[in-house]
Amino acid sequence: MTSGRSAARLGPAQRAEALERMASEELDVVVVGGGVVGAGIALDAVTRGLDVALVEARDFASGTSSRSSKLIHGGLRYLEQLNFELVREALQERALLLQRIAPHLVRPVPFLFPMTHYGWERPYVGAGVALYDTLGFATGLTRGVPGHRHLSRSRALRLAPALKKTAFTGAVQYWDAQVDDARYVLTMLRTAATYGAHIAPRAQVVGFLREGERVTGVRVRDLECGEEFEVRARQVVNATGVWTDDIQELVGGRGQIHVRASKGIHLVVPRDRIHSLTGIILRTEKSVLFVIPWGRHWIIGTTDTEWTLDKSHPAASRADIDYLLDHVNAVLSVPLTRDDVEGVYAGLRPLLSGESDETSKLSREHVVAHPVPGLVMIAGGKYTTYRVMARDAVDAVAHGLDQRVPRSCTDRIPLVGAEGYQALWNSRHRIAQESGLHVARIEHLLQRYGGMIDELLELIEQDPSLGRPLAGADDYLRAEIVYAATHEGARHLNDVLTRRTRISIETFHRGVAVAQESAELLAGPLDWDGEQVKREVEYYTKRVEAERRSQEQDSDHEADAIRLGAPEIVPVVMPEHTS
Repeated sequence: MTSGRSAARLGPAQRAEALERMASEELDVVVVGGGVVGAGIALDAVTRGLDVALVEARDFASGTSSRSSKLIHGGLRYLEQLNFELVREALQERALLLQRIAPHLVRPVPFLFPMTHYGWERPYVGAGVALYDTLGFATGLTRGVPGHRHLSRSRALRLAPALKKTAFTGAVQYWDAQVDDARYVLTMLRTAATYGAHIAPRAQVVGFLREGERVTGVRVRDLECGEEFEVRARQVVNATGVWTDDIQELVGGRGQIHVRASKGIHLVVPRDRIHSLTGIILRTEKSVLFVIPWGRHWIIGTTDTEWTLDKSHPAASRADIDYLLDHVNAVLSVPLTRDDVEGVYAGLRPLLSGESDETSKLSREHVVAHPVPGLVMIAGGKYTTYRVMARDAVDAVAHGLDQRVPRSCTDRIPLVGAEGYQALWNSRHRIAQESGLHVARIEHLLQRYGGMIDELLELIEQDPSLGRPLAGADDYLRAEIVYAATHEGARHLNDVLTRRTRISIETFHRGVAVAQESAELLAGPLDWDGEQVKREVEYYTKRVEAERRSQEQDSDHEADAIRLGAPEIVPVVMPEHTS
């Protein structure tokens, strides 16, 4: 709940209503892009009292914002670059997210930093981690995670028996936080809708409206039906990440912002393949590598290589996968093989283009620009600091409006599901007893939906068969598939198996074994006939096949060509560029 209101739904009826409202009234601001920054901007703007719409060409968080390392962190490596302000800002945001904004979605996670040298390394690393802890204190909040501690090699091995004894001399353990990145974005969009924002996926901006030099809105195509309409707004915000330059071209602007894409890939392996009670962070020659606890799995990543090919579906090559396996196996007593890999995902970082030829050295800071009147652009940054980016973008919007706009208040606005979460968690045994579900199921639901768990339990009460797990992905209940369509804006099978759940990366079959059951569950709320169910399953299966084959290729170009062989169920259109 938020301020006594029920959380807004993002179902088919609400999408239709949102599109109708966008087409029929002039708005204060329309946000282009439904990733973490766009969602943050929509929430910031609507909670300042502005009339807001957000459109996303694909599914929410379908780009970078669902393919991150799923960490909320300050960036320990930025301390070595002496970027103290970026680290401090990110750690203060971490404290806010953990304790106030989203305690149901963001939780502490421990990491072990193995050291490989005697003498100088322990005081050097220790000083850096101590500074990291100190910078983590936020005004009016505690750090939100335990402090670091030094460990001998034998104590470190008790925490992480999987480590090769000869690979390190001792360790430091410190804490950061993690999040399901796509679920966080979705929850933020539902929060924005609860305060009155109009939100629509599969609605692509294909052009800009102009009055002379001034941008006065956007032309949008509803990709589900092909209809085009105009959305008039006093300010437009481009928050499209790696697509920033493409949108700049659409408006005919000589870009003030240039973004280069850096590809990062991650592997997902079962939890029993690495015997450890803690996450692990390793130095590499270019950056760092994380081994991150993720439910019944580990996430291993990431890489950092320039990417100039398809932005929608960056492909992981055999070389990428081998790079991660080689680096993690250097410290594991029982090495991983490709057969241990359940899932692979690749994402693109939107880095501000600089003078460096190496993407690993480009800026993670953000920039806001006003290239033409009526248009605000924002790019760069990192997931953890999305709220600061959103605040700065809406400040720029406010500057362009001829009215007084209140200051940002999102540092005090909990996301839907946050209110009462701790009390519900403490009551999880009672909820389990009343609902007839095992307490482990209630814990799973609370950590995904928080206070909105009642909506899931209501679905199960109405149809007890929804209380059963999916056959082939038993971490998830059938109710969660239905809920993804009725409440969470999912339009297609891929949206559900890839982002509303993580079945596509958490199972060796990558979701294929549950595709039919899931599509049949979605058919009711999305009004699909048998032919559409069949089509959804076929498209999903082809996507998985293409991804598997692309991951056998040696180069980016080969992997990209094969990945693009799988058609999209709702293809985006090629917009016309204006001069």
